[in-house]
Amino acid sequence: MSNSSPSSPRHAQQPPTIPEDETSEQPKALPWHHLARWLNGSQLLTRSEVDMLLFSTAVKLLLFPSYRSTDFEVHRNWLAITYSLPISKWYYDTTSQWTLDYPPFFAYFEKLLSIPASFIDPQIVNLYNLNYDAWSVVAYQRSTVILTEIVLGAALLRFIRGAVDPSRQRVLSASLFLHPGLLIIDHIHFQYNGFMFGILLWSILMAHEGRKLASGLLFAVLLNFKHIYMYLAPAYFVYLLRSHCMSPSGEILPTKFISLANTVILVFGASLGPFVLMGQLPQLLSRLFPFTRGLNHAYWAPNAWALVTVIDRVLLQLVRRFGADFMVNQQGVASTSRGLVGDTAFAILPTVKPIHTFVITIAFQMIFLGKLWKAPNYKSFLTALTLCGYTSYMFGWHVHEKAILLVLVPLSLLAVDDYAHFKTYMIASISGIFSLFPLLFTPSETLVKTIYSLIWGVMVLRPLHKQVYEFPTTLPWVILEQLENAYLLGFAPLLAFTLAFPLVFGGNSQVEFLPLMMTSVYCALGLVWAFIRLGTIYLRQ
Repeated sequence: MSNSSPSSPRHAQQPPTIPEDETSEQPKALPWHHLARWLNGSQLLTRSEVDMLLFSTAVKLLLFPSYRSTDFEVHRNWLAITYSLPISKWYYDTTSQWTLDYPPFFAYFEKLLSIPASFIDPQIVNLYNLNYDAWSVVAYQRSTVILTEIVLGAALLRFIRGAVDPSRQRVLSASLFLHPGLLIIDHIHFQYNGFMFGILLWSILMAHEGRKLASGLLFAVLLNFKHIYMYLAPAYFVYLLRSHCMSPSGEILPTKFISLANTVILVFGASLGPFVLMGQLPQLLSRLFPFTRGLNHAYWAPNAWALVTVIDRVLLQLVRRFGADFMVNQQGVASTSRGLVGDTAFAILPTVKPIHTFVITIAFQMIFLGKLWKAPNYKSFLTALTLCGYTSYMFGWHVHEKAILLVLVPLSLLAVDDYAHFKTYMIASISGIFSLFPLLFTPSETLVKTIYSLIWGVMVLRPLHKQVYEFPTTLPWVILEQLENAYLLGFAPLLAFTLAFPLVFGGNSQVEFLPLMMTSVYCALGLVWAFIRLGTIYLRQ
């Protein structure tokens, strides 16, 4: 993947001219060969980039018949809502349980996608045609995910073109475009994360190029596509205020401040304006921010609360075994998966409320934002941005396991800064990708996710490791390196256990949650450690 570059001989030399009388002997080119030649000949892409694009597209096309989660029907229903109903009813409709709960720009996006869908198959946009799964809707919706990823691919190419070391950046860009997390969540499970992370990367790219007003504009647009990105907003606020709206001496620059404020207001006005005029803003916000869910998702996202939850379960077993004099919360005893619906209660430890998670998250973010305020340069911004997303993932309320991409995508851009950053990236990537495996539980997808992730690791992590590796210089660092390596090797027996468990204990309802719990806890150990690692590196720089 990283062995081809624009400067290689096969790109530098012109292909030999084929005599006219010999052309008839050549085999007829297939359509995608014509496309590849056009892309390469037009100098839009190098040969290796064309190969990567074709390989990626082929893999994603082969996944069309694969497992689909309820998110597939969610998005089909949103196509139907936005096509069949006037805008005034979008955030009120309850025909399906999968109500519209994304910001207006995403609703407008679904409206746009619904127009060609209505021509391809009118049943796709039939509001009352629930759980429609004809091949037409499968092919159409999966195709839209592939096509909208052009936004991601274009941003990654721009990173390569402007890189100081294009060979390293080419590996990083390829790692993101072919990321197992995106393959699992978008192209099997089904979502549009590649498209939205493409907008995020364009915003980061604008910051890198010093075009900070454009960076703020794109991030405001992104917030109105999916509100989970507000976890990154504190870093944007501090960076743009300090580096764009203030002079180095700390004085406010009124012109730049007003231009940035007007830009953000215009974006939010375009998004929320129609609903404000209709008096529907409270209804819209109630859809975007439901607080009736528990601390943990049904499958514990591998964060700090997963470790707290398992500690509570261990303490409960110790109390039962030794009869210790502890007040046991019976509601917590009855809770097993914690967080399916409603409030979460612990049996032994104090119950955690949304306000607690909010305060802890803000407190940790403030530590990193203080560093960003003092050093408002691009590299500091990128690290603080990653840590803001990481902090929200670690300590947020009802965090979904899929939110790990909010950490892994920006962290990838830091991976080759030095070996300390790379090792943090490696631990977080392996732990984060493995934590997504439970999303795909059917046998055929198990094979796909395992083999694809292994190939990705070999093609990405190994070459980057060779480029940035530094041997530890002190005994404590040697020991730490060995412990981290031992932890990473532990994913092999964990995978074997999760695969064998249903065969040995299938049908036993008392222990059916054990593989999920072990996956969550083991991945949480790595992700918590990577969080500590990255935070320490940033604060000590």
